[in-house]
Amino acid sequence: MVFEFDGRTEKEAIDKAAEELGLAKDDFDVEILETQKTGLFKKGFVRIRVHTGNPGLAASDTAYETGNRKPDMPKREPVIGEMVPQGEFEQKMIEFTTGLIERMGYLGKVTILFREKHKLGIKIDSAHSSILIGKKGKNLDAIQLLLNIYAGRLGKENVRVILDTENYRIRREESLVRLAYNVAEKVRETRGSILLEPMNPFDRWLIHTTLNDIGDVETKSEGDGLYKQVRVYYRGLQKM
Repeated sequence: MVFEFDGRTEKEAIDKAAEELGLAKDDFDVEILETQKTGLFKKGFVRIRVHTGNPGLAASDTAYETGNRKPDMPKREPVIGEMVPQGEFEQKMIEFTTGLIERMGYLGKVTILFREKHKLGIKIDSAHSSILIGKKGKNLDAIQLLLNIYAGRLGKENVRVILDTENYRIRREESLVRLAYNVAEKVRETRGSILLEPMNPFDRWLIHTTLNDIGDVETKSEGDGLYKQVRVYYRGLQKM
């Protein structure tokens, strides 16, 4: 399911989405559609798009969709040593992931990375991690998508599966934050704009939120489909 919300700030829009949907903030994906910073004669404005489908919250879970009940706050179990699968669902996810990468021609050890109420983290340790990650993480995203589809077929549409290897997810976030600041500095120097490469919704969200507090720089998403581009532009420059 997809919903749109707006607010004076990104936090206000996200808080509104969480309250109206009856969800914890970790249970949905956020895409920044439009952002306008507060000026001398205008109020700030942020419009977001919230994705609650698989991966994420099950569209069939009407109690959550209508906000009639709120989930417990996510409790991530601490990782002490190796987390072994608990229950049939986790065991099948481990077996499916192991079989999938083997059919791709690669060996690896698959373990549980973390577990929450509506999330399950899976980790692959492999000598071929760089290939499994792929350019800009596209291979890892594709495998993760297959895992979520399989989880849905097991009746777990309300569980979002997160796949990682070699701590790529964390390293990718740090890289994108550095990229955002570097691009913002160039835009401020040239008083122009820079269009970034196509990114998935989460990566775009990182760019938007990283630069949200820089007063003379703004961002917007351009294009269609899942992989859109973020344009970073000087605030005094007319939007393209």
